[in-house]
Amino acid sequence: MAANKIILGIDPGTNILGYGVIELIGSQIVMKDVGILHMKAELDGHEKLKLIHNKISALIKELHPQAMAIEAPFYGKNVQSMLKLGRAQGVAIAAAVQQDLPVFEYSPKKIKQSITGNGNASKAQVSAMICRLLNLKDVPAFFDETDALATSLCHILQGAKIEKAKGSTNKKANSWSAFVKENPLKIKKN
Repeated sequence: MAANKIILGIDPGTNILGYGVIELIGSQIVMKDVGILHMKAELDGHEKLKLIHNKISALIKELHPQAMAIEAPFYGKNVQSMLKLGRAQGVAIAAAVQQDLPVFEYSPKKIKQSITGNGNASKAQVSAMICRLLNLKDVPAFFDETDALATSLCHILQGAKIEKAKGSTNKKANSWSAFVKENPLKIKKN
């Protein structure tokens, strides 16, 4: 794993957006920042999207992360809520992309699985595990905050798996000739 890697995690929402920033220093993971963007219900949808864009842009400029991890919207029963959540996610992604920050999406199930070992864990279970893994003495007030920290930590954990896979001998070849050259034992001769 690379040293001193900062990850911005986002739990998107149109009323409350959670953000959590962690830093990987060698093999130690520390929380750098956590919070929420609380948007007033009386604001119209476009004003909320502008606030989201401005907040994400400001966090990126202030904290200089190397990547942004964001929770992907999941299908629910309320289609309108899903559309609003997708817009919030899209604006957050646009703010990151505008500043050339790589963005990685993780499903809620993948995040919960990475943090607790159970893809169906409750928000309270995720919060408790985040506090334990990051040695937090004060539990963040909102699940949106711990969900955002979980998203950034998920990215770190998934990155470790990706790096291990890169070091394996199971490489993907970009052409048939490269595959044959890299895997001579897999070729059957008649």
